[in-house]
Amino acid sequence: MSLSMEQDKDYQKEGLVFDTSKLQKQPDLPTEFMWPQKYLVPTHQEELDAPLIDLERFMRGDGDDRATFAELVRTACSNHGFFQVINHGVDASLIQAAYEEMDAIFKLPLDKKLSIPRKPGSIEGYSGAHVHRFSDKLPWKETFSFHYHENGSEAVALDYFKSVLGQDFEDTGRVYQKYCEAMNKLSGVLFELLAVSLGVKDCLHYKKFFEGGTALMRCNVYPPCTKPEQVLGQGPHCDTTSITLLHQDQVGGLEVFFNNKWQSIRPQPDAFVINIGDTFMALSNGKYNSCVHRVLVNRERERKSLVFFVSPKDDRVVKPPEDIVSKEEPRKYPDFTWPELFDFTVKYHRADSDTLPSFVRWYQSSKTSI
Repeated sequence: MSLSMEQDKDYQKEGLVFDTSKLQKQPDLPTEFMWPQKYLVPTHQEELDAPLIDLERFMRGDGDDRATFAELVRTACSNHGFFQVINHGVDASLIQAAYEEMDAIFKLPLDKKLSIPRKPGSIEGYSGAHVHRFSDKLPWKETFSFHYHENGSEAVALDYFKSVLGQDFEDTGRVYQKYCEAMNKLSGVLFELLAVSLGVKDCLHYKKFFEGGTALMRCNVYPPCTKPEQVLGQGPHCDTTSITLLHQDQVGGLEVFFNNKWQSIRPQPDAFVINIGDTFMALSNGKYNSCVHRVLVNRERERKSLVFFVSPKDDRVVKPPEDIVSKEEPRKYPDFTWPELFDFTVKYHRADSDTLPSFVRWYQSSKTSI
């Protein structure tokens, strides 16, 4: 459960700050960072079968290639919801620049970072271990998040950086503006691939559905930890958004819970990891899975990742296309909007493996009581 506003204020008064320069010198970690053993079950040292999809060949339009890649995606997403893409059209130099600019943010003095906090109920700004949201089971990470959406000639990401960090961060903001534009373009290709894999007659159905939508860009840093066996960089959870486009550095740590065991996704410098979120699970009528995943922490090396979460426009009704619903496979979820699901996770439910079912129960109950 997330903290109420009053609880959050009380917790912040305790003064717990994610200052790794101090935490790494302490003989014992604060208990707030120590996860129960049931969450720390060891990896099986197996790699998840997350197929590599050559997007250039898929988009070239060869019938056999499109069918082959669609089948790979269908199998992966029906099982665990993860696949990878290469030849995606995103320039390697832009990805590298996005990683390099993370230092400009996270190496700021601690008091400067704390002056641009991610506030309760918001998803933008700096967060150290999410201490503003939770009182225990804190993730061992720092994040900086901001919105992106298409808005004509307005540079949304660039303007955000200048407004919260000042004119000195104009170049940083320009890099992330270009990165978000590239991610937005790539997501359109991915929605076409997903539509083809699901057998939707209009292969542009999902691409059109997400036009004008919003995205959340998040930069993650997972510092080294002297006792990585006691902490998690990110606890087990499912993404509540539609799809996630992740680029991870070469340190590794991402694991997916599938077939009753944790399996890793080995980093590949030229690949993006794509996973299905709860919202797209509903858009696929449950055909594709939003799967539990977590992030481990390294004892010696810092890990970084770039994450782009895609969501539909606030007023779009989340429901599957009619041609994947039938008498044999009727609707599994009620109509809802993305803000309704997001508000549920902020006010009532810490994102986990049960988020979507819990939301549906809460949503149907709230509608009945009106």
